[in-house]
Amino acid sequence: MQPLRRPEGDAGQVSVEFLGMTPLILLTLVLLWQCVLVGYTYTLAGNAADEAVRAGTAVPPGQRQGACEQAGMRHLSGAWRGDATVTCGGTGYVTAEVTLKVPVLFPGTIAFPFTVHGHAGAVEEAKD
Repeated sequence: MQPLRRPEGDAGQVSVEFLGMTPLILLTLVLLWQCVLVGYTYTLAGNAADEAVRAGTAVPPGQRQGACEQAGMRHLSGAWRGDATVTCGGTGYVTAEVTLKVPVLFPGTIAFPFTVHGHAGAVEEAKD
């Protein structure tokens, strides 16, 4: 009885198939990472708007924009802070709007041409 032999024609077939799939695997990972960055940018914008409006309700209307902007920027990491804008307004019902750009693959380098907006509002409490 002769031992079983592998056919000579398919040696290395798994390596060739993996090599062919590598670009698709890498593209999928890059797209997933970009989706994570978009979602994280939305989360940062919403949190910064919440913090900005919270700070804006604690100060008189004349100091509101400065307090809002400072609080909103403080809750953004350096990579998102560069092109960020924080605006506050309103009397009685204070609103804050935070605008951020979505980075492309690496935060702090280049950004997409569209922006993400975070919006928050809060009622001023009566001061005694």
